[in-house]
Amino acid sequence: MNTAYVVVDSPVDELTLVTDGAALTGLYLAVHRHADCTGWGRRSEPEQAPPVLRQAARQLQDYFAGERTTFDLPLGAAGTEFQHRVWRALAEIPYARTWSYADLAARVGSPGASRAVGLANGRNPISIVVPCHRVVGSDGSLTGYGGGVERKQALLQLEQRVSGASLW
Repeated sequence: MNTAYVVVDSPVDELTLVTDGAALTGLYLAVHRHADCTGWGRRSEPEQAPPVLRQAARQLQDYFAGERTTFDLPLGAAGTEFQHRVWRALAEIPYARTWSYADLAARVGSPGASRAVGLANGRNPISIVVPCHRVVGSDGSLTGYGGGVERKQALLQLEQRVSGASLW
């Protein structure tokens, strides 16, 4: 494996992008609660980073500029089958929309498992690209986010401004 990572700036925080050489395996904010930095390999400068990291950095730059609403990247997150089901469902949440944990649990076929879905959501290693920030409490409150609720709010507000949609 050709593991590597790069750190790039963004309006919400420094972002660490991680690859196994073939896919994006991690996207972490500097304060990310569940970041596991073991096995990240060598740090690259952005301009010398592996192609998938350069592609991810460009797409994130476009996202923050309001020019991109979806990502087109090879993803390779490590996780359990249940976590992968939750992460696939997260990717289905439309840009500038939110789902509750209950909505997400129903989407993965486990309507009584909001808490387990919340835990899997919190373990999402590819934040922003796999939009865990779009999951809110059943009352619309901005509960929990591995990168901090203030960053979750900033991401949702960005999407609201770009789309003209009302999130809350």
